[in-house]
Amino acid sequence: MLVVETSGPGETEALGADLAMRLRDGDIVLVRGDLGSGKTTLVRGAARALGVTDPVTSPTFSIGHRYRGASLTVSHLDLYRLAGLGDEDPGLLADYLGAGRIAFVEWPAGDSEELSDARVRITLTHQGGDRRRIEVME
Repeated sequence: MLVVETSGPGETEALGADLAMRLRDGDIVLVRGDLGSGKTTLVRGAARALGVTDPVTSPTFSIGHRYRGASLTVSHLDLYRLAGLGDEDPGLLADYLGAGRIAFVEWPAGDSEELSDARVRITLTHQGGDRRRIEVME
């Protein structure tokens, strides 16, 4: 496990960019943390490093966004509004996961089968002010 403390959004984005360089086609990254802990900031840094030039925003109200990266699609999901995936359409995540994509999933829902193959798990914790403790398990 890697544990990093960042002191502002720029450092959190930079950590996301560093992480992106270790990701592979088809990877799923689960991102956990309280509201405002920097989840989208970290994903924005990773997406930029993967070649995304569009604005990267939280998909809270739309479940997910897909962005064209340099060589693959970057999926950014937010499952905060879902208690789990068991009662949802089985194809809900199909356009976001799989070959040709790297998926970042904020607020992963329970123990869903669709997300069981996640290769990276990240937890962000407030440390006061702009400081964050970020744990990365690969």
